[in-house]
Parts: sequence; C-alpha cells; structure tokens
Amino acid sequence: MQVVSQALVAERLEGLAPNEPRIVVSGNFATPWELVHLAASKIPVFRFFVLNPQAGWPRREGIVTETPFVGAGVRQDDDLKYLPMRLSLVPRLFATSRPPDVVMIQTSTPRNGKVSLGIETNLLPAAIEEVRRRGGLVIAQLNPQMPYTFGDSEIVIDDVDLAIEVESVLPSPDERVVDDAARVIGESVASLCTDGATLQLGIGLLPDAALDQMHHRRHLGVWSEMVSDGIMRLDHAGAIDVNRVMTSTFLFGTPELYEWADENPRLVMRRTEVANNPARIADQPAMLSINTALQVDLYAQSNASFVRGRIYSGFGGQPDFVSGALHSRGGQAVLALRSWHDKTDASNIVPLLDNPVCSFQHSAIVTEQGVAPIFGFSQKSQALSLIAHAAHPRAREQLSQAAQRMYLLGSD
Repeated sequence: MQVVSQALVAERLEGLAPNEPRIVVSGNFATPWELVHLAASKIPVFRFFVLNPQAGWPRREGIVTETPFVGAGVRQDDDLKYLPMRLSLVPRLFATSRPPDVVMIQTSTPRNGKVSLGIETNLLPAAIEEVRRRGGLVIAQLNPQMPYTFGDSEIVIDDVDLAIEVESVLPSPDERVVDDAARVIGESVASLCTDGATLQLGIGLLPDAALDQMHHRRHLGVWSEMVSDGIMRLDHAGAIDVNRVMTSTFLFGTPELYEWADENPRLVMRRTEVANNPARIADQPAMLSINTALQVDLYAQSNASFVRGRIYSGFGGQPDFVSGALHSRGGQAVLALRSWHDKTDASNIVPLLDNPVCSFQHSAIVTEQGVAPIFGFSQKSQALSLIAHAAHPRAREQLSQAAQRMYLLGSD
C-alpha cells in the first residue's frame, strides 16, 4: 500500500477515462466520499457499483450507478440501473457480467499489517479479489475514526494499491422516535422470541423497536446482515450469549455503536456470501428473521421495494434470511409493518398488490393490530388471518368484500 496525495489518485483515475470503467464503492455509511468525488470530477464516463448510496451521491451525465439496493442518493436518478436479485448472489456478478476495474473503500488506519473495512464488509471482499485478479486498482481512504472490526473485513495492506488519509466522522441514520404503534408492534414481535434464539434484523424503526422489548431474554445469538444500536443495547443488557460470536456484514447506527464495535472480539464481520448464505442461516438455532415491508396483500405477498411503481429500495437480504430462517430448527420469518399509512390515509394490508411482488412465505405478519400467523395456512386461511389480526379496523370490511370477490372467503 502506497499512501499518496489526492492529486496522484486523480491522475491515476484520469488514465482510466477512455475505458468507461466500473468502480465498486463502499456503500451505506462507509462511503469514501473524497474518492467518490475525485472519480466524479476526473472521469467523464464511468459506472459506480454501490449498495444503498446515501444523500449527496454524485449525479450527472456520464455517471451510471448500478445497485441491487437503492438508497436515498439515487431514488430519483433516471439513469439508475437497479439489479433485482438476492444479495447473497450479487458477488457472482463481479466475476461474470459486471467485472470491476477499481474498488474504492474506506478503512481503518493500518494495524499489524492490515486495515479493516470497519462498518461495511458486504460485497467488498469479493470485489477486491476480482479486481486484483484482473489487474485493476484498489484505493483506500484511511480514516482513524473507522472502527477496526475482525473477520472478512480485515484486508492485508499489500492488497491495497493506493491510499489517501482523510479523518472524518462517520455518518449515522437520522434518529426516529418510537411511537405507540411501533412500540406495540415491537412488543408483538418480541413475544415470538425465545431464550437461545438467533436474531436477524432489517433496517428500520420497527426491528429496533422489537429489540428493545427483548432485554429480559437470555443466551440470544446474532447472525444478521446488519447490526444496529438495538443489538448493542441487548448486549449491554446481558441478553446476548457471551459464548456466541455475533455475525454481521455491515453496521448501521450511532457513534456509540461504532465505538462498541471497535476491536470487539465478540463481533465478526463476514462477507455477503457467508452472512447471507441461506444454508448458513438455517444452521443457526431458532433463527428469528425480522424484516419490514410497505404493503402486504391477501395472498400474503409483500411489497418491500416499490413506491408508486418506482423502485425505492430492493430485495436486500430479506429473501436470503426468510428462506434460511424457515429452514432453521425452530426458526421463524416475521414481517413487521403498520396496518395504516397516515400520509395517504390508506390501509397497508391491501386486496391485491399493484406493485411488483416480494413473496417470501413468512411465518407471520405483525402490525400494531396484532400477530397474523400465515405459515402453512391455505390461501383462504391466510387472508382471513390477515384481515382479522393485522389489518386496521377501518379496512377490514373493504378487505373482506375484496376477499369475497377474490374467492378467498369460505371453507377451504
């Protein structure tokens, strides 16, 4: 690894210009912004490949962003290339249809001949391996404030070609207040958790609200694509089994979370192919997968990705963890959402989705109205369960009428 000036990096990037290079970048809250802006200013035409790009992502003619999970920075980008696929399979793209020419990462400072990817491992190890095989560039933005995490996040410094030094505070998601509905949903989801269970949480207020209702549990494990402050609070409460290593692939939270993660021997970061592998997930005892959706219809199909027909997020790790959890001994896959959408004054339990479907066969649908079990139910029984236990009272009559028209009422 050669620590250089930004001017030298800019010169190397300009040399890539004729080839329309593909640049794989750390996403979420680990984005190396100085490197991203250098690429945007020095390469006329190129492609970014990134997970969950945040606000401020560069957009102009000549920049195409490819992603399997859409973030706030590109939701209105007409040139966005959304890749609908299971996250566990995305690393295969680097060796096939989307080979990288450059990988840009934000890392810790070196320790014992290595740097750490810190809060974002995900797809990056696979991208680094492939770009080195192809003779491309690995460029690091070294940040003393990036926590040093262990596992697949550790990169030998010889695998990094160039590095710049930029100290900056890592961003955090906006804080959201847990309201009464979220608290009730959290309590209902938490009631499905048993001592010794293994937890996976998606991004959002509702999964965190569920975690905050589990502090009385004991010997819990963590095998999750994401670890948030809710897991840290569970650990502080003594709910996490000290003899079980917590597994994650990215961190999403406050500075306190990042401090807790720094050189934490009980937290191991794994690459996406491992953390999201349904078979590895299924090996975890009593796997409890907790995710969210925007809408659920009477066929128990969910929309977790689209708003008014436009991509909002993506599959993410949800299909991987739903499949793995349902094959775990004692496992459950739970979808948590509010029964009513206040801004549009409409039910989130609908007769039939008019957006693309994410049907993953969950164990139960949880809203502030209650828990609607659906696993193993017939189509008619799951529709009745959704109406009776998950739908808002204001929507039940309309849903029942729709179910009648859809032949979802009556005996099986």
